[in-house]
Amino acid sequence: MKLRKPRSRRSRVVAGTVAALAVLVGAGTWTAVASDGPAPVHREDRTMAVDGVSLDTSYFTAGGDGRRPAVLIGHGFGGSKADVKGQAEKLARDGYAVLTWSARGFGKSTGKVGLNDPDGEVKDVSRLIDWLAKRPEVQLDKAGDPRVGVTGSSYGGAISLLAAGYDSRVDAVAPQITYWNLADALFPAGVFKKLWAGIFINTGGGCSHFEKQLCDMYQRVAVAGKPDAAATKLLEERSPQAVGSRIKVPALIVQGQTDSLFPLGQADAAAKAVKANGAPVAVDWIAGGHDGGDRETSRVDGRIADWFGRYLKDDKGVGTGPAFRVTRTGGVSSTDGAAQLRGASSDSYPGLVGGDRTVALTGREQRVENPAGGNPPAISAVPGVGALSQLSGLGVGLSLDFPGQYAHFDSAPLKQNLRITGTPTVKVKVKSEGSDETVLFGKVYDVGPDGKQQVLPSQLVAPVRITGTGGAGRTVELTLPAVDHQVDSGHRLRLVLASTDLGYASPAAPATYSIALDGSSGLSVPTDPAVKTAAAPLPWWVWGLPALALVIAAGLLVTRRKSVPAPDAELAVVPLQITGLTKKYSKSSDRYAVRDLSFRVEKGQVLGLLGPNGAGKTTTLRMLMGLITPDGGDIRVFGHAIQPGSPVLSRVGAFVEGAGFLPHLTGRENLDLYWKATGRPAEDSHVEDALRIAGLGDALERAVRTYSQGMRQRLAIAQAMLGLPDLLILDEPTNGLDPPQIREMRDVMIRYAADGRTVIVSSHLLAEVEQSCTHLVVMDRGRLIQAGPVAEITGSGDTLLVMAETEFTEVLAEKVAVLPGIGSAVRTEDGLLVRLDGASPAELITELVRLDVPLTAVGPHRRLEDAFLTLIGGGGE
Repeated sequence: MKLRKPRSRRSRVVAGTVAALAVLVGAGTWTAVASDGPAPVHREDRTMAVDGVSLDTSYFTAGGDGRRPAVLIGHGFGGSKADVKGQAEKLARDGYAVLTWSARGFGKSTGKVGLNDPDGEVKDVSRLIDWLAKRPEVQLDKAGDPRVGVTGSSYGGAISLLAAGYDSRVDAVAPQITYWNLADALFPAGVFKKLWAGIFINTGGGCSHFEKQLCDMYQRVAVAGKPDAAATKLLEERSPQAVGSRIKVPALIVQGQTDSLFPLGQADAAAKAVKANGAPVAVDWIAGGHDGGDRETSRVDGRIADWFGRYLKDDKGVGTGPAFRVTRTGGVSSTDGAAQLRGASSDSYPGLVGGDRTVALTGREQRVENPAGGNPPAISAVPGVGALSQLSGLGVGLSLDFPGQYAHFDSAPLKQNLRITGTPTVKVKVKSEGSDETVLFGKVYDVGPDGKQQVLPSQLVAPVRITGTGGAGRTVELTLPAVDHQVDSGHRLRLVLASTDLGYASPAAPATYSIALDGSSGLSVPTDPAVKTAAAPLPWWVWGLPALALVIAAGLLVTRRKSVPAPDAELAVVPLQITGLTKKYSKSSDRYAVRDLSFRVEKGQVLGLLGPNGAGKTTTLRMLMGLITPDGGDIRVFGHAIQPGSPVLSRVGAFVEGAGFLPHLTGRENLDLYWKATGRPAEDSHVEDALRIAGLGDALERAVRTYSQGMRQRLAIAQAMLGLPDLLILDEPTNGLDPPQIREMRDVMIRYAADGRTVIVSSHLLAEVEQSCTHLVVMDRGRLIQAGPVAEITGSGDTLLVMAETEFTEVLAEKVAVLPGIGSAVRTEDGLLVRLDGASPAELITELVRLDVPLTAVGPHRRLEDAFLTLIGGGGE
């Protein structure tokens, strides 16, 4: 038998059941609709009258006349039953009777929004279960008790938990990206989450669409800038936490990592409570969330179907997945640029604390000002403007902290990679002047090797209101945002405690805080080595390319060499000069892969080789590396002519996409094996220098089969850098990497060229080339189109393209143009083109938000892309 909680019924449910059967009469016409697909799904739409409210419902079934379990699917806040139609049809095909509905105040349903009021929306679910109990195709555990599961996202996820707490007939739940305690979500640590709260009211249709007590509560808190006890009590009563001890059914809890509305702590509290009740629990952290990102809909829907298969159908042959799973980014597809996600899992849910490692922090006591009115505010996440998260590509990300309004404490560069899985904590001493309480916003940055580029994992910040900080002050332990994030070796952790944040209400009165670390205590970082990332599938070339390389090398050694021109002494210090290089296509007398190509590369340059498909880039690199012979022209590397097997190629290191390694050997063993195969002395490998530049850390001692795609790429780069060649050639080095890893690869290239060495990189990522390279060579149809410094080709200037939901007016453009640090603001068909003249991108965003601009995207004006498309006439063949 399936696991079920005791059959005790709350009197309110039992008493309401008979009454409900009397009011569940039709208000409209039932229809049957067959949807497309392998199995026809019949849908019946009906309006149900429930306690004076009309609920718009749809009922889905497919195939057969036998009884089957039922599933209720709730929708997200501001949505309707139409949003879950696809999932309903899938579950119907899987053998369930599925009922969807639009919650009170949404879609075609009437009534006021009650934020899952136990006497409103929660009671509605019990009435829907009553109706399912009367359906002849629904499986019953006993009279009036259908076998039923409940799932839904956000608002619908909360109703699934609440239904399980209020109605003992619910047999399994699968809530997604939802809350356990709505008061804690909107008033975390006593701080008002004003932007998300405002979005709630706006999405619900305005304050008048809510129950009056909710509208009054919101307006009261919004004016005061802080929650009162009555507001907290009202939201707690409408939260699953209020009935947490009653939720005793199997629960699959799916929570988003990019979610500043309902962060991972909400799922953690739910999982602990349900597990304490003795019910099976699984936790799944997906990549996306309310702040955007990949919701992994297909995978999650499949796992929910399996969960219900096990606990509603009693199918013990169905796997329900690991007790804990977290999605990690495994790179970016080289074909479509989409993020490649990989799962990490564990046989037990680790929670948000445990396995802690203490990272020492340094920093003196610092004075922090809370400005009058809380302005200007720091920026972490901007709810409702998910496109702004892409600003990490600018090197500053979305995050902005104003000088004098935050304290920061840094770690030393990490000696090995550190995977944070959970909630870091830190003890600090806080004193306040002008107030007896302090409001702070804590966040932990991942700071790159240059000390400037910093990434705020998932753009999350943890607010806290601390009382009793007047006089001598108070020592407190701060709980920081829960994340799953890898900090690579060579990076630092930076703790920032700010006095303001755009998403929250800060005290309106000015105050001064003094913040210091508590003695020698550092940052306590949760880790869980038991959470293992799934290994990427090993393509054939992992094994095949090393053998193929040996065959090619042998062929090159026996190839009859042409007479080699004498070295050119005048070019002895020039890494590369190509003159009149030409290569015809095989079996063609008049079609050229490369034609009359000439350019020169100097020491210390990072040169980007650009061109559309078919431009001749790869052919040029293959000739440069001596892999194929040109039909005409001359290639000189440090004055020496290049032919297959040329001795000067020992001064050239090359990375070609798809480098193969032996997976059972460690990274170091693979490098040692490669270097031995060159026949050169071990002391000439400079392996430690190559590893330092590549930033591999302790991963070097692990088997390559455990590496992420990013680590494999860096190992391949390290292999190319062995011997510290004077000329390094990288062909698409960022393929398969996620945005943070792409930034790290940029750091690697810049560090390598810093000592006077030269890098040539071929890449299709124009934005990365623009930020990484000093010079460009643009090719099209085998010919040189233009060569020179990046600034000359693109046209220098810091220009951003600002896009919004509404068209920019001339008045607004003039307001932006006169802002401090702005050179100009010009309206275009795409939006507003803003030239920065001293201001940073983050400062511009702050000003735009204050001007109430409904932003949809802010990013660098694609100057290189514009220049590139102009040069090649819009594309190649």
